[in-house]
Amino acid sequence: MDGRPPGRPEDLRRHLVCLDRKTGMLIWDKPVPAKLPEQDRVRDDHGYASSTPAVDAERVYCFFGKSGVWAFDHSGQRLWQADVGDKVHSWGSAASPVLVGDCVIVNASVESETLYALDKKTGQTRWKATGIREAWNTPVVVQNKDGQEELIVAIQGKVLGFEPKTGQRLWSCNTDIGWYMVPSVVASEGIVYVIGGRSGTAALAVKTGGRGDVTRTHRLWTGTKGSNVSSPVYHDKHLYFVSDSQGIAYCLEAETGKVVYDERLPRAGQFYASALLAEGKIYYLTRSGQVYVVAAQPKFELLATNDLADRSLFHATPVAADGRLFLRSDKYLYCIEKK
Repeated sequence: MDGRPPGRPEDLRRHLVCLDRKTGMLIWDKPVPAKLPEQDRVRDDHGYASSTPAVDAERVYCFFGKSGVWAFDHSGQRLWQADVGDKVHSWGSAASPVLVGDCVIVNASVESETLYALDKKTGQTRWKATGIREAWNTPVVVQNKDGQEELIVAIQGKVLGFEPKTGQRLWSCNTDIGWYMVPSVVASEGIVYVIGGRSGTAALAVKTGGRGDVTRTHRLWTGTKGSNVSSPVYHDKHLYFVSDSQGIAYCLEAETGKVVYDERLPRAGQFYASALLAEGKIYYLTRSGQVYVVAAQPKFELLATNDLADRSLFHATPVAADGRLFLRSDKYLYCIEKK
């Protein structure tokens, strides 16, 4: 215990905050009440608001688990709220909303084992697909070889492809990964790359554009190196990621799955944040605030190691924008600028 008195579920609030990007000054703060009954705590301090908002020119879209999906305008005015299920899990929710055309796509695996497409203007359900089990990852839109868009999500034991306008399930592929799926997939040139789990098969590549069960026809390779939590990045025909628990940075050849390098990062802790690719460098952020900067190349080169050491927990993936790096912990938001 940390000595703080336990909070009451009826006092639980999520907050959507807007900050000035240059100064960090608070512009507005909109509290969102919890839909009760809510779970008393979330395991391992993951928090009640793990997902990242999605933004377009008119609105901000937030996913707060059983408390639903919320849309605000850019002045903080609430526009609509939609329920997507009321189940909870000891690890909480994590998937972030994705904007596809005029819809908001939400992976509500925890809340209802359902993938939702909501109208961006009204929050009304356009379509939903069931059977989304043990999936904490954010869906990804991929263009197949014929130029058609597919919506991809990984669930326990399978990766699925959907038609994003109708929700029709186009294909499924067995992953042979026996764990729940937390990392989001990445894609390039119509090929989807999936990692997950801590043992056995932990990585694979699947060609999009198929129909039905494509395990035998479209699965290109499988491998045993992966990550149970953090997502990879694709860069110049290679995959880069870090093991969430072993502190090992990996580079895989995307075409074959061959391990190009596996290098242990010095004194690394646990990783929940996903890899970030920016300006030819890959950033790996530990839960305790160490940042390892690695060259984005198939030869391992550790460029820098930085330590924020503020006694908070870093679970969110960093963001790079306009020469600045933004890092969020459970207590602080940092902006680091290159001079």
